[in-house]
Amino acid sequence: MATDHIRYDVLVRDALRGVLRRVLTDAAEHGLPGEHHFFITFVSTAEGVKLSPRLLAQYPEEMTVILQHQFWDLTVTEDRFEVGLSFGGIPERLVVPFNSIKSFVDPSAPFTLQFEPSDAAAEAAEEANLPVAAPAPASVPSALPAPAAEKQDEPEKPSEGAEVVRLDRFRKK
Repeated sequence: MATDHIRYDVLVRDALRGVLRRVLTDAAEHGLPGEHHFFITFVSTAEGVKLSPRLLAQYPEEMTVILQHQFWDLTVTEDRFEVGLSFGGIPERLVVPFNSIKSFVDPSAPFTLQFEPSDAAAEAAEEANLPVAAPAPASVPSALPAPAAEKQDEPEKPSEGAEVVRLDRFRKK
């Protein structure tokens, strides 16, 4: 098998994170248009994530935040976003690096991006210049929704008609 020197999996992952960054930047500058709102799930213990000890105790593995009506001071940089949210009436400031995000859903579109949990490990190895264990063989890249058998394994489904973009389709063999 030929070696993938181009690293298409990394290019696709970065491009999809670019979509997320662009959407959040537009929301920070202009607010959320129409009925758009976002569910963002991230690994709460990932490097660079900043949560209060109270929230970390409540969400020790992963956390989903909803950006809809009551959020403030959304700031987007090249590698993260920061936002103010209220939890149980207590205002909190969250810092969420893009590489900690597991999924992004806009149910009004409907649109979903899913990042595989192994992406963070792959990025850490990539930054340290270490070899990355090859994942299971990927299917041919496609813009079509996942086949029915694959959809059964998905833990959460957005409303019907949503397209789920999964990085494992693009990962090198």
